[in-house]
Amino acid sequence: MYERRDGRGYSDIRKVNIITGYLKDAEGSCLIEIGETRVICAATVEERVPFFLKDKHQGWITAEYGMLPRAGIERNSRQRTSGRIYEIQRLIGRSFRSIANLEVIDRFTITIDCDVIQADGGTRTAAITGGYIALWDAVQYMLSARMIEKTPLNNYVAAVSCGIIDGTPILDLTYDEDACAEIDMNFVMTVRDQDNTGDIIEIQGTGELRPFTKQEFEKLFELARGGISKLIKCQKKALGLT
Repeated sequence: MYERRDGRGYSDIRKVNIITGYLKDAEGSCLIEIGETRVICAATVEERVPFFLKDKHQGWITAEYGMLPRAGIERNSRQRTSGRIYEIQRLIGRSFRSIANLEVIDRFTITIDCDVIQADGGTRTAAITGGYIALWDAVQYMLSARMIEKTPLNNYVAAVSCGIIDGTPILDLTYDEDACAEIDMNFVMTVRDQDNTGDIIEIQGTGELRPFTKQEFEKLFELARGGISKLIKCQKKALGLT
């Protein structure tokens, strides 16, 4: 039976701290800390849309992701757009567009920049969870500036990692746990307030050391759903909505 080094239970997320308004000039921003992982998320609103949306009467939400050279144990070269970064950026953007009515932000693009300043596992999931805070703040800015008449956001969204180590399903992996996991998954989900159940936006799952069964997947899904519920409560608290 696997025992976690930080003493957490298998269904526990790490300590979450969200500081809103972290950057002075951004339309929305936060610093999110999940355990030792720290990500600065910033939203920028611009009156433009990509060329493929010209005359389509809708706006756009996109994202960029990066990691500082000493965010991890060893220094990495300052990153440019790589396959991994591009894949993460697309995941973050898709996650936000899935819970937004883009017609409401017609003519505008909201870009969410997610910069990892310290990495200890779950950087992409922390970027999505914190990026939503920046997006929400940017929407409030647009409402107050009368750029839009109503919010385009129709739900909350958060993300969390899960895995199996020594046959044990666990929630919210640290870097060390992720490095030795037999099965590794990322869940992006919403939570419905009325019954506290989650709707899936995206699942990334890999059998790192072996294939996994339907029963193992279902156990990880239940762990993720509980974790997402806790993370969205943290989002609401940070936004003063509880």
